[in-house]
Amino acid sequence: MAAKKIKAEVKMLIQAAKANPAPPVGSTLGPLGINLMMFCKDFNDKTSSMVGAIPVVVTVFDDRSFTFILKTPPVAELIKQALKVDKGSGVPSKQKIGTLTMDQVREIAEKKMPDLNCFSVDTAMTQVIGTAKNMGVIVA
Repeated sequence: MAAKKIKAEVKMLIQAAKANPAPPVGSTLGPLGINLMMFCKDFNDKTSSMVGAIPVVVTVFDDRSFTFILKTPPVAELIKQALKVDKGSGVPSKQKIGTLTMDQVREIAEKKMPDLNCFSVDTAMTQVIGTAKNMGVIVA
């Protein structure tokens, strides 16, 4: 069996279990000719137990079939979930929104490791700490 020819590869950030054929999903994937309702149903089924924005890579083939790969949520989403807040600080240098422990930082880094460009958990923790500080989070 010959391999299918790839028509396009699209990266998107979609709220878990909330994909619908309206923009931005419809306007991004619609011109590629895939069945939007099938994509939305499959995506919503796979992300029904998740929370927050989920990065997804959709591969569209010439025969209008598709596959998609779910990535781990962005570090900022994981930090917001750990602190149980809705958003980061508007003025991170002056207004702090919470405190992360090093155990929480390690847990987030281990969860995000497959998608980060680093080889050790310590390096991943450094990236998580940087994101936390930019959000107005104190790391203790």
